[in-house]
Amino acid sequence: MNQNQSGQGGKKEKVRNMFDTIAKRYDFLNHFLSFGIDNSWRKRVLKHAQALKPANILDVATGTGDLAIMLSKCHPDKITGVDIAEEMLKIGREKVKNKGLSGLITLQLGDSEALPYDDKSFDLVTAAFGVRNFEDLDKGLSEMNRVLKPGARLMILEFSKVSGFPWKLMFSFYFRFILPVLGRLISKHDFAYTYLPESVGAFPSGEEFLDRLKLAGFVNTRQERLSGGIASLYSGERK
Repeated sequence: MNQNQSGQGGKKEKVRNMFDTIAKRYDFLNHFLSFGIDNSWRKRVLKHAQALKPANILDVATGTGDLAIMLSKCHPDKITGVDIAEEMLKIGREKVKNKGLSGLITLQLGDSEALPYDDKSFDLVTAAFGVRNFEDLDKGLSEMNRVLKPGARLMILEFSKVSGFPWKLMFSFYFRFILPVLGRLISKHDFAYTYLPESVGAFPSGEEFLDRLKLAGFVNTRQERLSGGIASLYSGERK
């Protein structure tokens, strides 16, 4: 995961500290609080990625590397994951090592809004549940565009605003009242799982996010709703 919340120290620094603090419990909480559905969402990214046959992949806001590890099934030449939370990366590197993927996957400390890579370097850029944490969303999206090769694809997984009765009511109740309590009890962090529904509520989802992708220079943008709209897979291509 990557970045953020305003106030003293800035959004980026607060979210960096938050993810460093909850890193050891992050994977368990992710799967537990989503009832394991988050893995099916990553598999959807993998399915699309396999069709592209990318040689060089960048996973932005990689966190503990779950998506980067899954994308190894694309059999690329190289996968790079980048994140601002070093404690998350430490866990990710151990997972990569244990799976025998150290020669393929490199997890690096870095800022998603100032990516330390050359222009036109990657055949695919991905991000799973980290883009809403960017301090400057438009800058982060522009950086993703910059490092993609012309015609290459961006794929972003993010939570969506659920619509339609009764799913909207049920999901809103769980997301705002049940998830924060469970997350706080298990993570021992007062802010982390209150921040999650707040950040999702503030994120420009749907057509509004597609417009931001276009503003960043992407074409052929689309949204694929997953699990009744709980999450979405957004995609676009660099011109």
